[in-house]
Amino acid sequence: MMLKEFKEFAMRGNVVDLAVGIIIGAAFGKIVTSLVEDIIMPPIGLLLGKVDFSNLFLNLSGQPVASVDAAKKAGLATLNYGMFLNTIINFVIVAFAIFLVVRVMNRLQRQEAAASAEAPAPTCEEVLLTEIRDLLQRQSGA
Repeated sequence: MMLKEFKEFAMRGNVVDLAVGIIIGAAFGKIVTSLVEDIIMPPIGLLLGKVDFSNLFLNLSGQPVASVDAAKKAGLATLNYGMFLNTIINFVIVAFAIFLVVRVMNRLQRQEAAASAEAPAPTCEEVLLTEIRDLLQRQSGA
């Protein structure tokens, strides 16, 4: 029952559903960002020699600076390729999750279409002929 209600909810295209989707998507984006920055990247950085990807940058100013945060505070120009790598990984994870959701929804739509196409309702003539057949069988068997 709940699956059917969820399917009806997911298939509707009104503005309220869109708003709910955007809110859930934003929350999901924060979860994925945390997953990448706090769970996935630290072990990868450790394997690559204790590298913090969020602190990988190219200093464009020529002045010595220890971190991206220090460069930002000093107003120095940096090319933050480590943060860009984190963002790319975020995107790949979100895109894969959306792919899985769309895949499931497409499968549900195909199943629903196949179920409705399998058993078309009998025509009025078929119903009448079935009643006549049943009546004749009862009379000949009695």
